[in-house]
Amino acid sequence: MSTTTAPHALLRARGIEAGYGASQVLFGIDLDILPGTVTTLLGRNGMGKSTTIKTLIGALAPRAGEIRFDDSTLRGMAPDAIARLGVAIVPEGRQCFPNLSVREHLVAFADNRNGLRDGWSLERLWKLFPRLRERSGHMGNQLSGGEQQMLAIARALSTNPRLLILDEATEGLAPVIREEIWRCLRQLKEAGQTILVVDKYVDRLLALADSHVVLERGRVVWRGDSAALESDRSVWRDYLGV
Repeated sequence: MSTTTAPHALLRARGIEAGYGASQVLFGIDLDILPGTVTTLLGRNGMGKSTTIKTLIGALAPRAGEIRFDDSTLRGMAPDAIARLGVAIVPEGRQCFPNLSVREHLVAFADNRNGLRDGWSLERLWKLFPRLRERSGHMGNQLSGGEQQMLAIARALSTNPRLLILDEATEGLAPVIREEIWRCLRQLKEAGQTILVVDKYVDRLLALADSHVVLERGRVVWRGDSAALESDRSVWRDYLGV
């Protein structure tokens, strides 16, 4: 008789509750992110996606529940300590430094504290985003919105994260730049990078992601793989439509 061992989640959250002041936003969120996979958080605006991310990275303290990253308990840990464990975020709004050049952004944050093989060197980042090599001497405030998004992703990768989180990675970008971001994410997946992504372009995420988690009013209302999500149009109608 053989037994099957479930894969060990890189990040595992159970029963997460969180909010702001007297307002509760998350109600018992469960989330598993397996190594080398792409997971999405989906849902309409205001349903708790960004609050979930803030809670995972330590920017918002959960009121209840447990969050584990590999063998470490994240609850109560400061954001910088969580980052040192190998969690990197590409935040909504990019948040590039206006007085640092592209090269300085990538050199200043570079680290491989987790000893990853085939780490993200500066040269490898230039190959992923040739446009950034061309703009290497430009300051953060001299870049277009799309170039700032590329820089935000490259900056996160320069820390050689074990988990990369992207919050609205293609929001507000021109179509041609959006395609560059999707190309980048496909390459990252092929390289085995573990990713959690929030984005409204669900049709593009179907081809990229391994699993999807749908939120509605701070609760998980659906989870499954891309094939299941593509075929279940009630989920699109009830939870993803405008």
